[in-house]
Amino acid sequence: MHLNPYGEYAVVMAGSLANDWPADADGVEARIREAGMTGRFQRADDDHQRARAVIDEWLTIVDEPDPARRAALLNAQMADAAAYPRLTDHDGEGWHLHYRDPGDSMPYVIRAVITVGTALHLVTRGIHRLARCAADSCDRVVVDVTRNGRQRYCSVRCANRSAVQRHRARRQV
Repeated sequence: MHLNPYGEYAVVMAGSLANDWPADADGVEARIREAGMTGRFQRADDDHQRARAVIDEWLTIVDEPDPARRAALLNAQMADAAAYPRLTDHDGEGWHLHYRDPGDSMPYVIRAVITVGTALHLVTRGIHRLARCAADSCDRVVVDVTRNGRQRYCSVRCANRSAVQRHRARRQV
């Protein structure tokens, strides 16, 4: 039996969805499949809008700087997605744990996976390791999975642009 890697893959998937929202529900499903989700879920006509609402709500956690308030927001979102952990062997992958009920809708599955994943990420790596890019002109989500826990930018491009801006500002003084 293996334990699903809900932590890193789930929070990186949430960041990917937040940073580059797919055009339709099929795009959302393709993205979560690329991230490694294989389980089945119910589909509905409003999945795209409801999944977007899940991501927008998750962004309140990203944007909350106070650790206690961040934890409270995350706890509330996990309560909305509450299902007892269960062993499953869907698709013959081998026994593993799911933190959701079978037959849930796509937005509900996304909520369950990303809230548990975010919680695991923040408690194992650090409550501060989820933020917006530190570059002035960028609002992309940064999921810090670095070894040293100091990732502040979403990309090398943003980090370099900020470094150049700081250098130019120092030269003008």
